[in-house]
Amino acid sequence: MSVLRDLMEGIRNGGIEVLDLTAPLTEKTPILSLPETFGQTATFSLQEISRYDDRGPAWYWNNFTTGEHTGTHFDAPNHWVTARDGEDVSRVPVTKLIASAAVLDFSAEAAADPDFLLEIDHVRAWEKEHGPLPEGGWLLYRTGWDARANDAGRFLNADETGPHTPGISAECARFLAEQTPIIGLGVETVGTDAGAAHSFDPAFPCHSFLLGAGKYGLTQLRNLDRLPPTGAVVIAGPLPIVGGSGSPLRVLALLER
Repeated sequence: MSVLRDLMEGIRNGGIEVLDLTAPLTEKTPILSLPETFGQTATFSLQEISRYDDRGPAWYWNNFTTGEHTGTHFDAPNHWVTARDGEDVSRVPVTKLIASAAVLDFSAEAAADPDFLLEIDHVRAWEKEHGPLPEGGWLLYRTGWDARANDAGRFLNADETGPHTPGISAECARFLAEQTPIIGLGVETVGTDAGAAHSFDPAFPCHSFLLGAGKYGLTQLRNLDRLPPTGAVVIAGPLPIVGGSGSPLRVLALLER
């Protein structure tokens, strides 16, 4: 058999499991809220065009409105000023949309401290146990935050001092951008940076360093608890929006059983 026939046979007979890592996209999908002085993204909404009626007797369809960075979405390099002349989402090579995944599970630490930050030593300890991060693959950072995704208040977890969600330290973000072979970072939170990252140096270091290095981001992932530390393959296909800085997308994982 050919490799592709083996793959399809594996999917049909259950030898390869297909997991959906995507959050459903609805008007209740949590979105990032910036200070009032900045522009704001639109929430997701559907506008009905027709539904088997006099506007269209045999068909149902909608327009929809949302921002590029709503729900489970892809960050292209040009999303951040450090890569203002970098790839837009339509120019991301399709070969990079299918990649191996390393899953780093720090859900216990994030449960104990919502401001928990991944550090370089955490990554090196994971590599000592599981091997090096995959060449041209994703680092998927599990914090258990997807359990909060159906409650926007708990998911964004903001108080008078700002949002409190787990993330990555500035030093670790720079390390991942400059010294590892990954193509990007995937997280369960509303964005790739910690809730308190506006106060880091530099501010929002995952965006600054990773996108600045031509790497990518995936956000608001689900079901990372069902993936092993290594061995899964991720398929992440954003819409090819010309000039776009990102896109909602469907993220799938293939896993051998």
